[in-house]
Amino acid sequence: MTDTTTTYDLIIGLGRSGLSMARFLHAMGRKVKATDIDPGRAHAAAELEALGIETMIGAHSQEMFDGASSLIPSPGVPLTLPYIQKAAAKGVPVTGELDIFSSYCNTPVIAITGTNGKTTTTTLVGELLRACGKTCFVGGNIGTPLVNALTDNIQADWIVAEVSSFQLDLAHTFAPKIGLLLNISEDHLNRYPSYKAYRMSKWSLFARQTKADTAVINREITGFNAGAKALPSTPVSFSSKREAQARITGQGIQLQTGQIEGLIPNAVLKTLTGIHNRENAAAAALAVLAAGGRLEDICRGLAEFSMPPHRMAFVRDLDGISFYNDSKATNVDAVIRALESFEKEIVLILGGREKDTDFTPLVTAVKTSVKQIMAIGEATDHILEAFETVCRVVPCKSMAEAVGSARDAALAGDIVLLSPACASFDMYQNYEKRGDDFCACVTALSSAAQEADHG
Repeated sequence: MTDTTTTYDLIIGLGRSGLSMARFLHAMGRKVKATDIDPGRAHAAAELEALGIETMIGAHSQEMFDGASSLIPSPGVPLTLPYIQKAAAKGVPVTGELDIFSSYCNTPVIAITGTNGKTTTTTLVGELLRACGKTCFVGGNIGTPLVNALTDNIQADWIVAEVSSFQLDLAHTFAPKIGLLLNISEDHLNRYPSYKAYRMSKWSLFARQTKADTAVINREITGFNAGAKALPSTPVSFSSKREAQARITGQGIQLQTGQIEGLIPNAVLKTLTGIHNRENAAAAALAVLAAGGRLEDICRGLAEFSMPPHRMAFVRDLDGISFYNDSKATNVDAVIRALESFEKEIVLILGGREKDTDFTPLVTAVKTSVKQIMAIGEATDHILEAFETVCRVVPCKSMAEAVGSARDAALAGDIVLLSPACASFDMYQNYEKRGDDFCACVTALSSAAQEADHG
């Protein structure tokens, strides 16, 4: 029987963020309970039970949901979960980590959202702030829960937060001092009733800002003019196609913000390949300028920047074939941007678990630059259907088979690119494990000369 005589916060989902939230609220003196439908979370439950936190693992109880003073779902838990909906209908409030974090934190926040490029840009903003002599805590959807900054009592000039649409869906008071909206393309349509609902979730990042706050927005986003005009905050824009406060040109990134005019030259952008990464750099530069950074320090930080793993990361050259790991590309738009980054023929490893994926927008990019597709995972049949008239598609049962077949299909000067357009959960725990497996398979390949020696 669940004790409902004392009000308690109910944490739903005991992944990294849920576990951190439970520990944090307990440390704040709040009564906490936790539940996770996954029986594999027993180790997390044991840690919480040792603190005196009641848990339910492998099942949910409606009584536990209904008796809570607030429900705190982890970002991976859909709000359509019947237990949540029934409790909410009885008046139990549903809140999220962004509001809880901001209610305890007085440090100004730079928050980054968008369909693609969030992790790269979040990492970049942190590095550029440090290059400008400012201290920061980098967390959120990037992997380190925001409440860890509070649990560890970290003192910083800025909090830099990667923010997902799932987190924004539960934000009612969260208001970043500087917000970045990088791009919006179709994604997570298994969690949203429509693309419009997903777009509205992304734009809600700015909903509680004031005129003294800054909204950094990609001018190429559909509806930019109307969206920017309706903002309560001060918008600044970046673009690779039209006039903006940060314009990507053949020379680099031209800045003209009113306070700052200058060029970030291509020479300092060498690790940021592709227009999409130049856009990420432009957004990060605008944010750090708004945070009081200097252009010369930003240029130095960009020159020293290394891309995070699994994002267009070069793995090796073998017999003139270059292998790249872009496992983080879990939607179609990210793959399009990856393909546009190369001017060579590409053998593409595509597939995984679908999210109601529409591959149609990818067809033109594949026609332009892809000579062959290696299809993996649950999406294999859909990929065959979508691309069989565009190029050769080879179904592969494992990453090792896909890498070996891709190597056989590629010629000297070609690219072998893992850029899956799908989630990883059919074959791997996460996209990092998928990328690691790709790199291991690539590393294990022998050169033609070595194979001849052993022939």
